[in-house]
Amino acid sequence: MAGFGKLAGVAKEVRRDMLAARDRDPAARGVSPVEILATWPGIHALLAYRVAHALQLAGVPVVPRLVSMITRTLTGIEIHPSARIGRGLFIDHGTGVVIGETADIGNDVTLYQGVTLGGTGFATGKRHPTVQDNVTIGSGAKLLGPITIGHGAKIGANSVVITDVPPNSTVVGNPGHPVRVDGRRVEGPDADWIHLPDPIAEAMQALSSRVASLERQLAEVSNGEPEQVAEVRPLRTVRGPNPAGG
Repeated sequence: MAGFGKLAGVAKEVRRDMLAARDRDPAARGVSPVEILATWPGIHALLAYRVAHALQLAGVPVVPRLVSMITRTLTGIEIHPSARIGRGLFIDHGTGVVIGETADIGNDVTLYQGVTLGGTGFATGKRHPTVQDNVTIGSGAKLLGPITIGHGAKIGANSVVITDVPPNSTVVGNPGHPVRVDGRRVEGPDADWIHLPDPIAEAMQALSSRVASLERQLAEVSNGEPEQVAEVRPLRTVRGPNPAGG
């Protein structure tokens, strides 16, 4: 009966999902709720998931997985009926998003296209990520295994994350490197993928500085002139406005 009781609350949950899409998708500004419900694939996938999840909790056989399979065919988004998803999830574009069976997603989370919340190995039990509230996960990011993504964290595009991520931190790279940015982040989603830290360039800069120091010491000993220090430039733009606004 608990599952059928949850089925009755699907409309309220989908309404919250639609509000999340309107608030976080610039393309949805000024668009009516009816149009969002009719044309946003992320909303279609969440509506189908919430129905399938309620049926799964009610013990209905076959139908939840059938709903999931049909939704994947229509939207390109695969959400297992047993996954647990909180309020206000926003899936932008959505193609290629995969949310596994034991994944647990908190409130007000944002996922971009190509995100995978996947498992590792063939073990049973908890094997998919837990994503806490207010997390933003960029395009193509892969989160694998029973890891925890802390509250307010931000996962950069195409990152591969296989270890826990602290709250209010940013992860980039493969494998993912957690880097805290300007202390504690403000609440809410953040779509600024331009001003992410570049740990590889920072490591190369540190090595370049160390080599320059050693060259100066050698020049002093040999009474020679030190060579010009090579410049290491990050492979991204580090200045300029936030493309997400703000």
